[in-house]
Amino acid sequence: MEDAPLADRMRPRNLDEVVGQEHILGKDCPFRVALDTGRLHSLILWGPPGCGKTSLARLLAEQAGYRFRTLSAVMAGMKELRMLIEDCRTSRRLSGSRTALFIDEIHQWNKAQQDALLPHVERGVIVLIGATTENPAFQIIAALRSRCEVVPLNPLDAEHLVTLMKRALSDRELGLGARKLSADDDALERISRVAGGDARRALGLLDRLASGVKDGEAITAQLAADRLGRPDILYDKDGEVHRNLLSAWVKSMRGSDPDASLYWLARLLRGGEDAMFLARRLVVFASEDVGNADPRALMVATSAADAVRIVGLPEGRINLAQAVTYLATAPKSNASYLAIDEALDEVDHSGPQPVPMHLRQAVDKVTRKMGYGQGYLYPHDHDFGVIRQLYVPPKIRHKRFYSPRNWGYERTIRERMVWWQQKMEEGEKE
Repeated sequence: MEDAPLADRMRPRNLDEVVGQEHILGKDCPFRVALDTGRLHSLILWGPPGCGKTSLARLLAEQAGYRFRTLSAVMAGMKELRMLIEDCRTSRRLSGSRTALFIDEIHQWNKAQQDALLPHVERGVIVLIGATTENPAFQIIAALRSRCEVVPLNPLDAEHLVTLMKRALSDRELGLGARKLSADDDALERISRVAGGDARRALGLLDRLASGVKDGEAITAQLAADRLGRPDILYDKDGEVHRNLLSAWVKSMRGSDPDASLYWLARLLRGGEDAMFLARRLVVFASEDVGNADPRALMVATSAADAVRIVGLPEGRINLAQAVTYLATAPKSNASYLAIDEALDEVDHSGPQPVPMHLRQAVDKVTRKMGYGQGYLYPHDHDFGVIRQLYVPPKIRHKRFYSPRNWGYERTIRERMVWWQQKMEEGEKE
């Protein structure tokens, strides 16, 4: 163990040393009660990197009295799985011992590989403990999910990481305690920020800093600042973190909070998100969530997209910020978004209704003779440029799709529509 990384040496030795997962390991939690009575069933541990999935899996098996065997979905395939399953069968037959099979990064296995686990889980040959950083709903096949309990693990916060680092500094057997090192609170806090919730990374950074000081000395905030640099930003361009950050960003703009909108934009940019992807999302947002409450929003969004395409990053961040703050503070309406979806639903429901004859275009003698365009009333020939006539197929004449809101520019649109209605009624009376 002397040559092992500090993070490996400091893995928790029992469930009470696990930090940050009190929601499942608290003394009175059903999950913990089942473990304490020796019951363990198949699980999918879902959480961010460095939250303790591997350590927890090993401790769960030990607590329940199971053999613990591991596979990495990144390194192992069907051959390794078959060999390990045969080992589990032999062990169960000869000694009666049951095996907990831990598969790290299980989301890396394809459907066929995940399917191969099903019969062994169903027959009790193994108790499966899968670990994944990705949402199991997207990455684990439904048949396997239905046979496992999905256990979400909490990300570790700064307090948890500081606890682990202080434990490592004081542990004389496996940690750094024999060197009698100390660390400023500010230094530990900076390490936790750079680690971004990853216990493995936090302990690795502490070990790196410890290698630069003599026995009995202190790890200072200045040393941490000089050697660690800027925090790593946890991000994946097509996974769980990506979806959650985008959701928070859009919902903050929709909620008219410019500061939150800028924060999530900064997180996305620091994570390396494609600037043009963000610009395209703004163009969609301008119509979906602002709409005609402020028609200029779409012009701002498309202009920002053009600007980002021209200048790129880093300058494009300013164009994005301008558009984000405008859209976040604009009046909101999803009336156009709802209207087109209702219209599409009507098309699906009523089918391809024929265009009324007076709305058709007469392009030759044949179509004119058939009555195309006959009876059409030219609005510009009437007062105020409006005249009542049927503009939809008769079957859906009473359908209404667009309902402008009573705020922003849509209030003007609503008032205009009411005014038109009044003028058309007055014209009919005359």
